Order: sequence, then C-alpha cells, then structure tokens
Amino acid sequence: MSDKDSSNSSGSFPKYLEHLSGDGKAIGVLTSGGDAQGMNAAVRAVVRMGIYTGAKVYFIYEGYQGMVDGGANIVEAKWDCVSSILQMGGTIIGSARCKAFRSREGRLKAACNLARLGITNLCVIGGDGSLTGANLFRKEWTGLLEELVENGEIDKDTVQNHSHLNVVGMVGSIDNDFCGTDMTIGTDSALHRIIEVIDAIMTTAQSHQRTFVLEVMGRHCGYLALVSALACGADWVFLPESPPKEGWEEDMCLKLSENRAQKKRLNIIIVSEGAIDTQNKPITSEKIRELVMKNLGLDTRVTILGHVQRGGTPSAFDRILASRMGVEAVLALLEATPETPACVVSLRGNQAVRLPLMECVQMTQDVQKAMDERRFNEAVKLRGRSFEGNLKIYKRLAIKQPDEKILKSNCNVAIINVGAPAAGMNAAVRSAVRVGIADGHKMLAVYDGFDGFAKGQIQEIGWGDVGGWTGQGGSILGTKRTLPGKHLEKIAKQMHSHSINALLIIGGFEAYLGLLELAAAREKHEAFCVPMIMVPATVSNNVPGSDFSIGADTALNTITDTCDRIKQSASGTKRRVFIIETMGGYCGYLANMGGLAAGADAAYIFEEPFDIRDLQANVMHLTEKMKSSIQRGLVLRNENCSVNYTTDFIYQLYSEEGKGVFDCRKNVLGHMQQGGAPSPFDRNFGTKISAKAMDWITAKLKGSQGTGKKFVSDDSICVLGICKRDILFQPVTELKKETDFEHRIPKKQWWLKLRPIMKILAKYKASYDMSDAGKLESLQHHHGELSAI
Repeated sequence: MSDKDSSNSSGSFPKYLEHLSGDGKAIGVLTSGGDAQGMNAAVRAVVRMGIYTGAKVYFIYEGYQGMVDGGANIVEAKWDCVSSILQMGGTIIGSARCKAFRSREGRLKAACNLARLGITNLCVIGGDGSLTGANLFRKEWTGLLEELVENGEIDKDTVQNHSHLNVVGMVGSIDNDFCGTDMTIGTDSALHRIIEVIDAIMTTAQSHQRTFVLEVMGRHCGYLALVSALACGADWVFLPESPPKEGWEEDMCLKLSENRAQKKRLNIIIVSEGAIDTQNKPITSEKIRELVMKNLGLDTRVTILGHVQRGGTPSAFDRILASRMGVEAVLALLEATPETPACVVSLRGNQAVRLPLMECVQMTQDVQKAMDERRFNEAVKLRGRSFEGNLKIYKRLAIKQPDEKILKSNCNVAIINVGAPAAGMNAAVRSAVRVGIADGHKMLAVYDGFDGFAKGQIQEIGWGDVGGWTGQGGSILGTKRTLPGKHLEKIAKQMHSHSINALLIIGGFEAYLGLLELAAAREKHEAFCVPMIMVPATVSNNVPGSDFSIGADTALNTITDTCDRIKQSASGTKRRVFIIETMGGYCGYLANMGGLAAGADAAYIFEEPFDIRDLQANVMHLTEKMKSSIQRGLVLRNENCSVNYTTDFIYQLYSEEGKGVFDCRKNVLGHMQQGGAPSPFDRNFGTKISAKAMDWITAKLKGSQGTGKKFVSDDSICVLGICKRDILFQPVTELKKETDFEHRIPKKQWWLKLRPIMKILAKYKASYDMSDAGKLESLQHHHGELSAI
C-alpha cells in the first residue's frame, strides 16, 4: 500500500484517531425512502470506518420499518458483510416507507429496540423526509426513554448510559433535490442511465428524422432534466422550477421547425415528470407529442425512462462521493456531543462538509413553497447558484438569437485542442463556439493543434457546425502533442493574418507548456499580446491550477467498469489477484481514485514512494484476506509509479510469494481509457467551464475596445480551473512555482488526502488527515459557484 504503517489491521488502536475512538459506541445505519445507486457504497464506508475506529455497527434492515419492528431487522454488521457491494445498485439493507414511525407510538418502539442494543448513533441515508424523521426522533429521544422506563420496558441505567441520540444524515436521492449539497448520492448514476438512453435514441431518431420527447424523473426538481438537456444539447427542456412563458407552444414549434430548416434530422425534447406551466398545471410528455404532431406534422415518439434511472451500477463519481460521505458521517457521529445539532454530510465543490440538517430541510421545503406560490425566479435561486448557472448556460447554448439582434464585437476568437484527446473536449468546443457567437465574436477553429496553427489550418466555425458535438468522444478539431516553440514565427504570422484577438486552448499538460511558451514569446511577437486562456482537458488530471480536468471522469468510469468485470471473474475462480495498470503518466489520480471506486486492495502511485517491504506487506495482507470469505484481490498500478517495480515485476513477485495461496493475472488498460463517449460529468464540466472561459475573454476584449491596448500583463494569460470550492483564473506564469516540470504534475494534489480512505476501507492502518473536517458550517454561505457536475 506504499504506507510505512500499512499492515494487517490487527493490533492496538491507531494513535492518530485515538481521540475519536469508537470503543463502546454503537452505530446504526439505515437506508430510507427511494433507493439510489451508491447507497451500498455509503453503507460499506460507514460499516468499515465504524469497525476501524472500534465501534460496533448495526444494519437496520428495511429502513424505519425495521427499526420499529426490531428483532432480526437490527443485526450487527461484520467487515466481510459489505464485501462486493460497492458495485451493486439499490441498497442491500432494504428501504421502505413507514407509516408507523410517523406516530409517537412507532417511535417509542424504535427507541426501545435501539436502547436495548445500546445504539445511540444513527446514520440515515435518504431524502429530506427520512432526515426530518430522524431529527424529530433525536429531539424526542430522552422523553421516549423516560416513557419506556415508566412502562417497565427498560431500566434507569439504560437511560443514564444512553441519554442522547446523535444523528448524521447523507442524502441518497437521484433527483438532486436537497438544498445544501452540490450532488446527492445517486444523481450522477441516474444521469449515466439517461444519457445512455438519449445517445441510443439519437441514432434511431436521426435515421428516421424523428422528434423524441423524453420524460425523466424529478417530481419536484428539474435537475436531471436540465443537466441531461445540457449534456445532449436538447432542443427544449421543461422543468418544475422554471415553467415556459405564456405562448410557449408557438415558441417551441418555431424553434423545432427552424432546426429542421437548418437540415437537422432530429429533435430532442426533455420533460421532467413534474413539469408545470406558469399556472401550476402539468405539462405532460403526451401533451407535447400531440402538440408537435398537430402543429408541425413531425413523426414524434414519447419515451418515459421511469425506474431505469434508479437502476444499474453506480458510477465512479457516486462510489467515491458515497465512500467519502460515509467516512465523514462516522467521524461526525464520534465527535458529536449532546449539544451538537443533527447534521447532514454534503459535497461542496470537491470537499465534504457538515451542515445543520434542519436548515437544509427548511430550504428544500422553501423551494417547493415558492413553486406552489408561483414565485419561480425565487425557486430557481433557492436551488443554488449551480442550478441557476446551469439554466442560464442551457438557454444561451440552446437558442440562437437572430443575427440582427446580436451586437457584433468585431473580434476574432480562435479555439484549439492541444495534447492527447480527452472525452468532453468536443462539448467544451461547442460551448465556447456558441457562447462566443452569442457575445458577438467571430469564432475560428484551429485544426490539428499547434501544427495545424502553423500551417494555417484555420476556419470560421458557426452555431450549427457544432450541433451534436456533446456526445462525441475524442477531438473533432484534431489534436497533437506538438508544442508551439518550434513554430512561434509561423503561428504569430497566422495570428496576425487572421486578426485573432483572443485564444482559447483546450488540452492537457502540453497545452499548459504551450501557454507558458506563448507567454514567454510575447516580448518578441506582438501577435501574442492578446487574452489567452486554457481549459484543462486530459485523462491524467495533471494540470496545475485545477482539481479536475475534462476527460478524467470518463477514464475513471472505464477503469471502474473494467475492475468490476475483473472482480466478477476473480470471485468466480476464487483465490485470484488481479494487477491492473492505469494511465496517467506520473500522476496517480486514475490509479488512486480508480482504487477507491473499485474497492482495490492496493494502488501504487508515483506520489507515494514504496519499496520491497511495502510490496511484501501487501502480499501478506492478501494472503490473510484469502483465509476469509473474500477470496479475490485487486491491485492498481499507475503506469509510471516506479522505474524498477514494473507491472511485470509486481505480477511476478505476487505470483511467487502467493504460490499455493492465490494465483495472479495482470491487465494493462491502455488507450481504452482515452476513448468512448464522454460521461455526463465531462460533458457538463466541459460545457460550463468553457462558457466561463468565453465570459472571461469577452470581459477582457470589452475592456480594451477602441483603446488599441496590448495585453502584456500576467493576468491576461491564464489557466481556468476549480480549486476546492472556487473557480479560479490563475496566471500561467504564477503556476510555474507550483509545478513539477520533470514529472509533469502539480507539486500539491488535493486527492492525496483521500488516499487513506481507500486504505482504511481495504483494512489497512492509515493516518487520516482530518484538518478539513469537524466544523459545522452555515448553509447561508453554502451556494457553490459550480457543482462537480
């Protein structure tokens, strides 16, 4: 595991978590309400982190119903109980609606069942109804126990020893309808299901020139409809929070017929199941179909996705999110005091935070109230800045203003892809082109990277030219690893002859190096004194200045899917260990996060040096594991983690040392990690961050119009990225000090903090850094600039 304190988890309690010892504590975990993919990953994390800290963890089967019924519904969970559940959809401990728990009598029974087992810490994974119920239960706890003493069901000592109940919630809901978190567990997986269906439908719709009306889930929240509309470039979307204006029927039909006139062979309309008009009357998919057929005579079909969206395997994002939240939930329970209010573990940017549960529930209910009272603008605002931003970007990209209404800037903006291809690049190009045209710029596409730039492979690109690009993998513009250094003279000439006023570079580490070369060449070449911005796009996720790069999520899902299949094969044959090599250059992001998402036993990365003793400890760990009921192993290795400890070497070492206990197989995933259709995350991240880059370019150009100003300052040549919770425009020259150029990685990488989670969940001792945890934040400061999707 490349950790000096890594060894089998027998022995004394780890000193670095001593103040959070769970000894003598009991935690109950339940899933309630509708199921969501990733709930099992959350349950697994709660069980293993709880056991790791010395606490007893209990499964509460069938949600609150099981808590009320007690008996065989409340069972102590062991480490092996949650093996092989990471990749399963639904929830293995069951979920049920429970009328009994809504009455005090039902809660009295539940309190009796928990008190008898000493369970005074409750981890609830569900929606706002489930979490509200848990908070009420917590408030009534002391009174319930006193009543049980009076009834002679428990003794006074039990009341004294278990006088208060701690509650921590995690939101499991595919609708992403809970205020206070950027993403709820299950949302990303639901988007995967929706996008898979839309991609499949688009091919058949194109063949027959059809219009498809797709109904997605979301009775009270339009998040799934909105984000899937962004991800596939839908022609029209209907949401509960933002009903169409009066006369929408005419507007929609006009938009559809204009698209057909521009030789577009298909139309996609996405409807949230709770879609309404401004009078709060339902807008159904059937009504839309009839409208399109009657007014336009187009062949129109309806597809209702239904429970498909809840099913299937959780995405890599949901597994990592649920695992992080599960670990954080246990820490929050162990730190709780009688004065601590019930909290909910949420995601903000890329950080797990704790928020007051009832503040979040109240705001969630306020959204519904605003919709009921037809205060729709307020409802959108209450959903948070991320939802509001998604809606604004969708409107900008979906509907083109007539040319005469667009105020021309007389500026030419060029877009170029640099480095290896990454899924989501095309979505980023489409977004930039359309936002640029809407802002009045002439958009120029540079083909085949800096090579093509030097040769003058530059053409104007229009609104319709980028239609249908969001779902395309690779790079339609073409991309090469060539740096501009060799061709500076020629590129400067092309910049001058095409009157290029700004440049947007979409790419990986080569794009970053290219931007540095262009910055250095400004003194010599006046043509480079224009605003330049880079949007990170690489599967390796190794660009300084951003926690995420376009393409990394798609690669991570490829790795996770492959690991799932391999684990299945290993569990079929028993006693088999697979060693899998991932891409990433010297950056261990894919190996580490892939290991966390796939439930790996070890992940070897360059950033954490390891030696033969670590390899030996890992073999011993796997040997112990083969004696348990989990007779399979999974080891990931980043391609450049070590010069000498190659994939072949590790395979041969494991084969030799494990002889007679387990056998070994190896697999090099290679370029399949760069291919395939982009994930919903990458489509939307590319779309949103590219739009932000164009807003920056437009602001720079507007500020200099008519002044003849040359851009020479550092802040006019930037990398755009997400850092923790913020979107930052960072001058490329300032990022140099944060870069390890030899190994092409940032000197500090945020995801290394998550490394101990993978080790703990794989039954290793590991030092867990809790510097970011433990503080209950206020919801008022929580509206993020950009959610992870």
